[in-house]
Parts: sequence; C-alpha cells; structure tokens
Amino acid sequence: MKLRRPALSTELSLFILTCILCTVGILFVFEASVAEAYASFGDQFYYVREQIISLSIGIVGLGIGTLIPSTFWKKISPLMYVISIILLIMVFIPNVGLSVNGARRWIAVGGFSFQPVEIVKFAMIIFFANWMERHQKLPPFLFLTAVPVALLFLQPDMGSALIVISIAFGLYFLAGAPIKTFLATGGIGIALLGILIIISPYRLRRITTFLDPESDPLGASFHIRQIVIALGNGGLIGQGIGNSRQKFSYIPEASTDSIFSIVAEEIGFVGSVVIIFFFGVFLKCVHQICRKTPPGSYDHLLSHGILIWLGMQIVLNLSAVVALVPLTGVPLPFFSFGGTSLVMVLSVIGILIGIGKKYPIS
Repeated sequence: MKLRRPALSTELSLFILTCILCTVGILFVFEASVAEAYASFGDQFYYVREQIISLSIGIVGLGIGTLIPSTFWKKISPLMYVISIILLIMVFIPNVGLSVNGARRWIAVGGFSFQPVEIVKFAMIIFFANWMERHQKLPPFLFLTAVPVALLFLQPDMGSALIVISIAFGLYFLAGAPIKTFLATGGIGIALLGILIIISPYRLRRITTFLDPESDPLGASFHIRQIVIALGNGGLIGQGIGNSRQKFSYIPEASTDSIFSIVAEEIGFVGSVVIIFFFGVFLKCVHQICRKTPPGSYDHLLSHGILIWLGMQIVLNLSAVVALVPLTGVPLPFFSFGGTSLVMVLSVIGILIGIGKKYPIS
C-alpha cells in the first residue's frame, strides 16, 4: 500500500513563501539601490546591508510573534492605540520628527530613525479587533478612525491613510455592522477624501498627473513616466539581473516605493508575473488562516485585519507602478527598502502563524 505524503500545513507554507519573498526582496533592494547608495554614501552595499539588518530583526520579531498568544495583544491594544497616536504627533516636534522631501513621516532618535505609521497600522488592527468584538457603535468608531487618519493627512501621507481607513472599515464590516450603515459611512468617507484632495495642491497634482502624464513631463509627471519607461524596457523577459538602466537616478525612490519597476525592467513581464503569483499564493495562505478562526472572535478580526493591511499594500503598490492608480507612496512588502516596514510585516506574519497553530483543523 502506497502511503501519501502529508501536505504542508498552511502555516509552514506561509513561512516558506515569506522566506522566498524576503530572499528575492533582498536581491532587488541591492539591484535597485546600488547606484543611489554609491552616490550618497560611497558604498554600493549600504542600503542592502541596512535591509539585511532589518531582516534579521524581523526574523526575531516573527519568532516572538509566533510564541506570544493573541490574548496578549488584546490586553495591550488600548495602550498601543494611545502610543500610536503619540508617535504620530511626535513627527511634528522639532528635533524629533524628521522631514524628508517636505513630508514629516519619520522619528529620529540619535542615529536611529523609524516610521511610526507602520506601528500605527498594527495598533489599529489589534485595537479595533478588540473593540469591535464587543460592539460596533458608529460615533466612537468614526472618532477613533478619524484621529490617526487626520494626523497622517497632515504629514502628508495619503497612502498610509488609505491603508488605515481600509483596516478600520474592513474590520467594521467583518464585525457585523449593518450594511446600510457601512455603505453610508463609506460614501461619506469617499466624499471627504475627494474634498481633501481638491483643497490640497500636493494631492491634486498627483491626481492630475495620473490622469494626464504628459502635462508636466520634467516635473510632476517625471516619476510616473520613468516608471513606465522601465516597464517598457523590461519587455517580455527583461534586461537581465543587474542590467536596469532606470535605477541610475532616473526613477526617484527606486529602492522604496517604486522598486517593482526595477524588478520588471530586469526580469520582464514573465518574471513579474511569477512574483505576483507568489504574492497571490502568500495572501491565499493568510486567508486560509483567517478562515480557520471562529467568526466574530478576536482572532478572526485580528487575522483579517492583517490580511487587509498586507493585501491593500501589495495591491496599491503594484497598481501604482503599472499606472492603474496614482502614486501613493505605499511600500511593497518584502521588497521596498525600509526597516520599520519589513520588521513589522515579519512580526505580524509570526502572529498569523501563532493564530493558525491554535486552530489545526481548517
């Protein structure tokens, strides 16, 4: 009698996919940043070395997240919400908040800097998962959502604000909020978002540039035009690893928000589809863990909040790179250079694996 080999568990599959995406991500951080790192620091390995350090910290965070029970995050969720708001306020404090290209999104302490918004995303998930497990009162929900969103718009960081809004409203819907209330508040939110875009020259310029890339080819449209050129250069099979031309200071933020354009230029359409496939399988594994949790429970809302966070960032980033939506400044998980993002993403994957182990039968 022939014995069947046991299938990989969802948690193990998620871990393996995470390892694959991290490995490929490190490769392309080096590929995309080599010219910028040499020009800025005289060291072509500067960015990739920093990313490897962040990856090492993130692996520790993944291990800790796997071991810590979700009840711990539930207990500290109110405190984490308050801390996240304080961190968002701190970016506006002189000599504490760091301004880069007119945006105040970083906190610098000594020689160390980080983006508090990545902590905010996690805090919003664990807080709302706890709060909405017990009730879905509309006025406090809107207030608790509006506070961090308003602070993010002031930075300005519209992309992260959209992620936070998606997390809040996604959990509000999953928690059992009436569909009429959900649609009404969503409609009002979209209207307010439109007003905020119209009254802000910075955000309005992004929209007009998206609608008419030829309007200012050497100014506001320069970024998206260079991304499109990189995609075109990639063709079907790409220019080859290490052969990107656009990474040589043509694409702004080539190693961060726009890194997938360098990926597409080097490995082409075929390679890009393979990576997108891996992202799809990764999100499917996350969803399978979500399905294992009891509906309406804290673990159910927590795991779905993480799915919304990671899914929205992947979709928004890739959609912006192929000009389906305006550039939002949202990092691509595992690929974009940024220590805070990588550490937090790996840590929540550890939490997901821990949740999945609690419910072994799918």
